[in-house]
Amino acid sequence: NKIKVKLKKFIKQKKYDEAISLCKELIRLALEGLSYYHTYDRFFLGITVVLGFVGWTSYASLLIIKSHSNLTRGGSNKIKKPNHLLTCTFVAVGIAIAFFLLIQSCPWTYYVYCLLPVPIWHALLSEFPVIEDLVKSLLTFPPGQFIGSLLVFGLGLEILVLSFFYRYMLTAGLTAFAGWPFVTQLWTRAKSTSLSWTLFSLLLVVFPLMPVVGQKPDISVVMGAGLLVLLLSLFVVTSYIKRKDNLDGELFLYLLQILSIMLSMYTVYSTHSSLQRKQGLPFLNQTISWIILASSFILPLLSPTILFERLFSILLSLMSTYLLLSTGYEALFPLVLSCLMFIWIHMEQETLQQSGFSCKQKVNSIQFAYNIDITQYRKLYLDDIHRAFFLVFFLLTAFFGTGNIASINSFDLASVYCFVTVFSPFVMGTLMMWKILIPFVLVMCAFEAVQLTTQLSSKSLFLMVLVISDIMALHFFFLVQDYGSWLDIGTSISHYVIVMSMTIFLVFLNGLAQMLTTKKLTLCGKPKSHLF
Repeated sequence: NKIKVKLKKFIKQKKYDEAISLCKELIRLALEGLSYYHTYDRFFLGITVVLGFVGWTSYASLLIIKSHSNLTRGGSNKIKKPNHLLTCTFVAVGIAIAFFLLIQSCPWTYYVYCLLPVPIWHALLSEFPVIEDLVKSLLTFPPGQFIGSLLVFGLGLEILVLSFFYRYMLTAGLTAFAGWPFVTQLWTRAKSTSLSWTLFSLLLVVFPLMPVVGQKPDISVVMGAGLLVLLLSLFVVTSYIKRKDNLDGELFLYLLQILSIMLSMYTVYSTHSSLQRKQGLPFLNQTISWIILASSFILPLLSPTILFERLFSILLSLMSTYLLLSTGYEALFPLVLSCLMFIWIHMEQETLQQSGFSCKQKVNSIQFAYNIDITQYRKLYLDDIHRAFFLVFFLLTAFFGTGNIASINSFDLASVYCFVTVFSPFVMGTLMMWKILIPFVLVMCAFEAVQLTTQLSSKSLFLMVLVISDIMALHFFFLVQDYGSWLDIGTSISHYVIVMSMTIFLVFLNGLAQMLTTKKLTLCGKPKSHLF
């Protein structure tokens, strides 16, 4: 009121400069009051959210150590006795928090934020014998090695976080991956595999440095990618013919998939030429495109469930569809990524053998099987952390390799012109989403093979991925903005939501990858070829 009276007085006295200055001061005070009104509980709620994150991440880590590793020796075998004092203490804390919120007349969401950490920390502290045993085990490690491992893990997480803002951080990570064989002495054990790993890691480095997909369409690059797939498929099929005697059904299937690659190349080139001549999408091209898309879900299921044969069949089917949905250099991305994934499988088995584990089967003879004997699984070791980290990193590479798919600017309608040219949001959106999912599916199928070759259970590895994603989510929680442009605010929120939903997304991808790798369709009454 005093400011209003003073402002009217200045206006009456025609002191307009003073009135303007007073208005600016009033605006500043109003904005400060509005900010305080919306954020006066931020610090309190932030503490509760952080407590929940830290408690849950610690409990998940403890669950991994207790149930899936040999890091603790006695803690997991001890009979767990109920601690009534601890339970009563946390019940009292929960009642006190609820009473405090009731006095404050807080909304129901406050009860969720504030009470959720209570049972989490109760479950964590209930495992105190395991924590004590873990500390004793960690004290046996050399301090230099332990601190070095923590620094490497922390640096890796920072690279994952920064890759959401700067795509070239993936380049830094892939460059470090290229030197992995030389750091771990794999070079002396498997030189050709190590050289291949370094080569394809450095080839994949290029993609995060390229401009976002859709800015510069180039059909000639799509044709080049198709030719490379054809050359690779001919080389693989020729090696299969030399190695096997009875290949009638398999050879026909591979020839059919090679034919679909050739048809995809023809359709892309023909459609592009037709659209340039303003003649629209030919009906024949549209029909071929939809047939190739439908067959890409069926043909891999007809191939043998032997590891590399099934993975190669999946690659050919998905690449035939991806070529139809490509407009430029992104057509090369799943091919290079898949080659690196094939080598990753070999690298992980070499790493396992170097660590002193005996592999029961060679990679070329392992078969995907839906029902796997649980006795084949082994316990987790510290070296298995890098496998979970590699999975998260390769998924983020698939996410940001050809652009930021969290941004609407990374979607180009020209990528679906082989299927439809009339604007149809649902059909176009579905096709573009499948194009986005194809690199993720390739990574998850390779990860299924890594789990088989290293004899690890998916549950233990997914728990490690959950811990990594939770630590990243906590990082992004502090980076959420409520000021600046709408783009900055929306980007910060989308990053947080993406990392939070990563685990759910992985469950979906894992189910899809399991279906593609383990299911076997039979024609003409031929028996299934599963190996259980």
